[in-house]
Amino acid sequence: MDIKRILRNLDWWLIGAVVILMGTGLVLIDSATHSYAVATGKAWHVQRQSLFMAVGVVLVIVSLHFNYQDLKPYAKYLYIFNILLLIAVMAVGKTQLGAQRWIQIGSLSFQPSEFSKVFLIICLADFIERRTEWLENFKDYIPVFLYIFVPFVLVMKQPDLGTSLTFMAIFIGMVFVCGFKWKWIAYCTTAFIALMPVFWMILKDYQKSRIRVFLNPELDPYGSGYHVIQSKIAIGSGALWGKGWLEGTQSQLNFLPENHTDFIFAVLGEEFGFVGTSLVILLYLVIIWRGITIALNAPDDFGTLLAVGVTSMFMFHILVNIGMTAGIMPVTGVPLPFLSYGVSSLTTNMMLVAILLNISSRQQGLQF
Repeated sequence: MDIKRILRNLDWWLIGAVVILMGTGLVLIDSATHSYAVATGKAWHVQRQSLFMAVGVVLVIVSLHFNYQDLKPYAKYLYIFNILLLIAVMAVGKTQLGAQRWIQIGSLSFQPSEFSKVFLIICLADFIERRTEWLENFKDYIPVFLYIFVPFVLVMKQPDLGTSLTFMAIFIGMVFVCGFKWKWIAYCTTAFIALMPVFWMILKDYQKSRIRVFLNPELDPYGSGYHVIQSKIAIGSGALWGKGWLEGTQSQLNFLPENHTDFIFAVLGEEFGFVGTSLVILLYLVIIWRGITIALNAPDDFGTLLAVGVTSMFMFHILVNIGMTAGIMPVTGVPLPFLSYGVSSLTTNMMLVAILLNISSRQQGLQF
């Protein structure tokens, strides 16, 4: 392994965008949790996020010593491990905020459904790559549908609608680059619309309430609609330049719920305005651009599918989180990559960045 060649071929655009976003995330988390830190004398949100950022950086560096193609022989074992982990959540998981999604180990709790995104991308990339030569007709894709169905159902049972939809975004991105035809997408869309009454029946009451509130936030302004209303007020009050760091009234006075996690984009909009949100969105576009570029230049189908899966996940998280804070999408509890507070989410994102860098760092050598 030529370390100098790998370092020379690293995607520094991607690295730069991720580093700036993580730094911005610490600034926003510090602001969002400022009142808590003052009251308790402990800024443990920032400290914990910083610690796992350092762990993530080490994880990325270590991953560069291995070839992403070495993941292929372990894909089926990762799939089984992923299923067992999701079953374990149902058996011994901790219930919080009305959902059983976390496993508690001592003082540390983690969300297995976050890590299952990484496992699914690896396993699905291997599963599809071994079948790309005969994926010609719609029926050829049925095994791929079934492959993702089990983890999808297990996550829905928690319930975790955001992660379930993320699975679908990853799946759609991967099969699309394999030649899944537009007319098949139209058929699937029609079938989905026809089955919407069935999906509506299996949704939890709070999930139904979120959809109703999305259509009319004023329907329950002090209940289900409260998050969206306060988020829109925060973003709108930031105007062009924002109110300044630690000066956001909606966030500092705790009118904005979950301001350090799901609604951290509203803190950004309130304190740094249109200019700040535009710069952050530009950084996200850089990540998506580099992900697509890495997918196009990957040395093999497995690398392409991995890069497409990772990029699809980032795109979905970014669009849905920013959309829900702006009130143009239902609230689904999807964190904003590298900005939202969360150990599981941050570690997952760093693992996905490690995969992209691993693919990009080996392109030139393999092409030569």
